[in-house]
Amino acid sequence: MNNEKISEFIKKIRKDNHLTQKELADKYLVTYQAVSKWENGKNIPDIQLLIQMSKDFNMDLSDILNIKKEKNNKKKYIYIITSIVIIITLILIIIIGNKNTSFEFKTIESNCNDFKVYGSLAYDQKKSSIYISNINYCGNDKDEVFNELSCSLYEKNNNVITEISKCDQKNNITLEEYLKNVKFNIDNYEKKCKDYSKDSLYLEINASIDNNIKTYKIPLNIDNCN
Repeated sequence: MNNEKISEFIKKIRKDNHLTQKELADKYLVTYQAVSKWENGKNIPDIQLLIQMSKDFNMDLSDILNIKKEKNNKKKYIYIITSIVIIITLILIIIIGNKNTSFEFKTIESNCNDFKVYGSLAYDQKKSSIYISNINYCGNDKDEVFNELSCSLYEKNNNVITEISKCDQKNNITLEEYLKNVKFNIDNYEKKCKDYSKDSLYLEINASIDNNIKTYKIPLNIDNCN
């Protein structure tokens, strides 16, 4: 993907919709510094966040990826082929192998002041898929180096707790640095949207330092899932 053209796209939709960098950042639960880096071409959003932006602003995904047919340019030809592969991969993830299924999306976000979480729930009438790709910590332990850190995604249903997925443990790292690489991608989860109750999903982070374990529990809300 072309960082420069994606940055131009993000800047254009922000200005066309009369949003400040902070307002756009708040909409997608990131910092305004992250939006500034997107617009300066220093970084680009996660591909799942691009999907959500294309939906929110009624744009075709190919417009965001900026796929154009160019002649007599081998590098751009390779870029087009690569972009097509990315789109096909996204379609396979979203469709989950079922060509006749129409999926809908809901936003997953945190209900905790110390953490900002962005994710999405893709679902149809039979199953759902959970994607969580942005977890930002803004609490008081930002600079503390922990001996061990681990993170799991749980579902609580009538006092029955199920661990859905777990991330790799990391050693001698700050919470902020650890969360930059934490992602959850759960396909074909046998739950429909209406099966999720308020705060039934939550993240749990276990942080160990000097033989003491500190646990952060982050409730997650699914927007209007009923």
